[in-house]
Amino acid sequence: MTGPGRQSFARGLRLGIGPALATGVLALNFGAEARARGWGTVAPVAFSAFAFSGSAQFTLLSSLSGATVLAAIVAAMVINVRYLVMSVAIAPSLRGGRPARILQAQAIVDASFLAAHDEDEQYDVWRMIGVSVPQWICWTGGTAVGVLAAPSPDLMHRLGLDVAFPAFFIVLLIDEVRRSRRAVVACLLGAVIAAGLLFVTGPSYALLGAAAATLIGLRRRRHHEAVAVRTGGQRR
Repeated sequence: MTGPGRQSFARGLRLGIGPALATGVLALNFGAEARARGWGTVAPVAFSAFAFSGSAQFTLLSSLSGATVLAAIVAAMVINVRYLVMSVAIAPSLRGGRPARILQAQAIVDASFLAAHDEDEQYDVWRMIGVSVPQWICWTGGTAVGVLAAPSPDLMHRLGLDVAFPAFFIVLLIDEVRRSRRAVVACLLGAVIAAGLLFVTGPSYALLGAAAATLIGLRRRRHHEAVAVRTGGQRR
């Protein structure tokens, strides 16, 4: 890791403290719910350590209560399709050979992806990894605490911990839409798509459909590519 890389990683660690705390609260919910549904103590913690995806894990946990294992796995995979969009966006910023790029891509989660976004449509990979490290620690550790302590949903609600994670993402959203008019348009379009889909499907699929609003960013990418061709590979 070079000097700039170390600085970016350290900055990412600092930026990751906030989302890590929110992640830990969500992990408490997951651990307690998994324990209540008979998952035992080891399986939930191991699942969090290796999957590291709150949306997929909660989807799988909920789906297993009323569906087959195959249906639950498919539902968890569908809710994580958004990571394909993130991977495409961040791929040009990854460095090294194929194994190194694969390892770097494992750090892509919602908060780290947003924190790594620079103004020039590039992504700081070391910053992204730095943001993800404390989140992984708190996600795995929070699951363990939830499994062992097993706080009741009523207690989590009385303490207001059940809204910590959504509130955190609202803060991220506000910061992102302040960057450009295109981000505002994508946000509003995504909200309209999600609201419309809620009339015909569940929240998970409405959220997935709302991700289509991010495709408006392809227009800007094509514009940059066209400029690069006309200027001999240099962006203006």
